[in-house]
Amino acid sequence: MSDNANPLRTVEGRVVSNKMNKTVTVLVERQVKHALYGKYIKRSTKLHAHDEDNACNEGDVVRVTECRPMSKTKNWRVVEVITPAAK
Repeated sequence: MSDNANPLRTVEGRVVSNKMNKTVTVLVERQVKHALYGKYIKRSTKLHAHDEDNACNEGDVVRVTECRPMSKTKNWRVVEVITPAAK
C-alpha cells in the first residue's frame, strides 16, 4: 500500500433528529445539474453520525467526517457544530 491514502471525506449538513443516544441524523444537501436540461436540482442524503457528548440539537449546522463503521448504519462522526440552532 502507498503512504498517500485518500483523506477522509468531510461534509456539512443540518441536524434533523437527535432522538437517539449518541447519534444524530444529518441532512446533507447538494445541487446536481440535470444531464439533458441543465437545470440545477436539489438532492439530499441523510447520514447517521456519532455524537459522543450528545451536544447537537435539531437545527444545528454541523461538520461530519467519515470514520470506521460503528454500527450497521453509522459510519460518520460529528467534528464540530458550525452554527447552533436558533432557540
